[in-house]
Amino acid sequence: CLAQSGRLAVPKGMPVFFALTFENFSSILFASPFVVQASAILEYNLYKSSNNHTMLETTYYDCPFGLLEIKGSELGLHAVKKVDKAMCDYYDPPKRLQPVVKQLDEYFNRKRKNFKLKLDWGGNSDFYKSVWNELIQIPYGHTTSYLKIAEKIGNPKAVRAVGMANRNNPIAIIVPCHRVIASDGKLQGYFYGLDIKRQLLELENPDSFAQQGSLF
Repeated sequence: CLAQSGRLAVPKGMPVFFALTFENFSSILFASPFVVQASAILEYNLYKSSNNHTMLETTYYDCPFGLLEIKGSELGLHAVKKVDKAMCDYYDPPKRLQPVVKQLDEYFNRKRKNFKLKLDWGGNSDFYKSVWNELIQIPYGHTTSYLKIAEKIGNPKAVRAVGMANRNNPIAIIVPCHRVIASDGKLQGYFYGLDIKRQLLELENPDSFAQQGSLF
């Protein structure tokens, strides 16, 4: 689970040496032999998994409807979310996040239908994970309903809870909560707005969506 997180502003010309101490964790010294070449934000998120600690790395990707913030670690991709601005330069993504940027770029250029990435859902409830696991089963260019997902996880009365799990999905697009709509075919809701949801569905299935007005 998430132990602690925060941001450290690092001015230009300062060597990166700092230590962190948290309850139930020994002091951890992060040291780097380089000197910061430009003002930056170092973001730390420490996890405890199998007696190991790991740090989240962050980069950004400019997509057709805005800026996406991408976070991940050795445990996998942790978050993809739309943000207003970047907190640091992102022209050279960390090595472990480069496949995420590459696959997102392919997706938005209609060159990729399926993402092949390790996902990190650590710190979330089993119910949320069960819903998100169903989301990644929805084929590209197709949709399903909140009710159908509730039925698949064995709890047909949990339609509202499924909606909340969708709303709290931390990995937008790659875990495609935009492919879930109401049983009557209406778009229903989307954390980033119905316009973006419609754009994503049209990107994936322009013929069916535009010509028939049907999302199925």
